[in-house]
Amino acid sequence: MSAEPDAFLGGRLRLRQPPRGAHRAGTDAVLLARLLVPAPGDTLYDLGASTGAVGLAAARMSEACRVVLVERDPDLAALARENASANGLAERVAVIEADVLAPGAQRRAAGLEAGCADIVLTNPPFFEAGGHRPSPVLQKASAHAFAAGGLDLWLRTCADLLRPGGRLGLIHRADALPACLDALRGRFGDCAVRPVHARGDRPAIRVLIAAVKGSRAPCQLLPPLVLQDEAGRFTPEAEALHRGTPWPAA
Repeated sequence: MSAEPDAFLGGRLRLRQPPRGAHRAGTDAVLLARLLVPAPGDTLYDLGASTGAVGLAAARMSEACRVVLVERDPDLAALARENASANGLAERVAVIEADVLAPGAQRRAAGLEAGCADIVLTNPPFFEAGGHRPSPVLQKASAHAFAAGGLDLWLRTCADLLRPGGRLGLIHRADALPACLDALRGRFGDCAVRPVHARGDRPAIRVLIAAVKGSRAPCQLLPPLVLQDEAGRFTPEAEALHRGTPWPAA
């Protein structure tokens, strides 16, 4: 594990993570954590939480929500608990050890009840088996890929956990947008898609997607988020997101 905690949200959140070379949270986690604003009293689930970066950042940004981190790896789940405690968030943050892709009965036995979430945030594995060269680091390979059809199953679990009208936020590769929309169809509507570009003159590298369970509202394509200017510095918006500029009051 990292010798010193990594700073997020301008130092307002400090997280111990696996050593470099393994899967580590960074900009994707920050963007996802800032995607949806919880209402007071909301219960927010972070699926595939790893060491808890997304859910803990959301908990730090919104003092009035309860957060549940869901992680199948016992070592990462233990580190998520440690990070929650070290940041003074343990009273509002629970950690459940469960496999997002497990059958419903197994998920229920682990504590993942249907309709229990107001918000689900998730950064699913980016690849399906056979579609990429896996990392030689087992933990990183596991975090980045799942079996064929995994994305549909993953988002099915998201829909199962959300109450009617609950909100989903996810981040994925830009070229996976068609697969994401296919998996959301029939389960979610009112999808808002925001492309994320490393620089303004380059193709998008990520998409941020917000959607509402059971909605029939049409999809929207939002203005892009550009992370860096021509000199490689964060744009003002990206800087504000990384520094944890407060959300407007709910």
